[in-house]
Amino acid sequence: MKYLQELHDGDRISDIYLIKHKQSAVTKNGKPYDNVILMDKTGTMDAKVWDPNSAGIGDFDVLDYVEIVGEVSSYNGQLQVSVKRARLCHEGEYDPADYLPMSSRDITEMYNELLGIIGTIQNKYLKYILEDLFIKDEKFIKEFKYSSAAKAVHHGFVGGLLEHTLSVTKLCDFYSRQYPKLNRDLLLTAAICHDIGKTRELSAFPKNDYTDEGQFIGHIVIGVEMVDKIIDNIPDFPVFLASELRHCILAHHGELEFGSPKKPAIMEAVALNFADNLDAKMETFTELLNATTENGWLGFNRLLDSNVIRTREE
Repeated sequence: MKYLQELHDGDRISDIYLIKHKQSAVTKNGKPYDNVILMDKTGTMDAKVWDPNSAGIGDFDVLDYVEIVGEVSSYNGQLQVSVKRARLCHEGEYDPADYLPMSSRDITEMYNELLGIIGTIQNKYLKYILEDLFIKDEKFIKEFKYSSAAKAVHHGFVGGLLEHTLSVTKLCDFYSRQYPKLNRDLLLTAAICHDIGKTRELSAFPKNDYTDEGQFIGHIVIGVEMVDKIIDNIPDFPVFLASELRHCILAHHGELEFGSPKKPAIMEAVALNFADNLDAKMETFTELLNATTENGWLGFNRLLDSNVIRTREE
């Protein structure tokens, strides 16, 4: 198949794509049409079905795999597809791996590495939390392995949450060796748990959109609620330790304007905030550079808060 990222202005396509979005609309002249977003593992592209009632346009809906015949054109600087024919496809006609953005790393290997780190935690109370989630809870484990870390921005792919969590945890492990005052068990437990709420904030692929719970509450508070539920079942869990762990999760975005209910008040919360921020920004930059071969200025990026450019090799 020809992936969306490979398409250019003027191309004709006849391939199967996943339908991420579909909405009926009406032109200024009162004619019906459909706004559609096509998706594959390389990204998304807007499409228009200008005559949805024509014989060549079959019935299809969001999350269907559809054979699209059409023409690619540029509109307001963005490519879009004018759909001429559309046919609903059935299982066996397509490989789902072609349509979902995936981590470049092996999910099983990453998860085993995370389990290895969990095995080094000495505090029995913190270890209980980690084992309850990451060893015993099969439903959570499956969701965690295959969730993204964001709808967009960074790590927005299958396995993205796991990849991001592992990176943040390894950075925090380094920090704990560099700065001995840090409580390693607390910091690493907070790092491993800091984004667990995203398993409920975002729906599974291919939709990968905010759930009602995600919109109303957000992953930070959801994550604290998940940890609290486990703590409630651990006899004699130290009250102050529970507050420290909750605080690290609540403060991991660092600033109130970035969504943190609290600003960091202990060393471990500061370290977690910097590790989380560093990994997010490095992945954002990596995805920007992977998306183009240009050596010039790549434009303004909101997360990096700067106009960015690729480092030149002399």
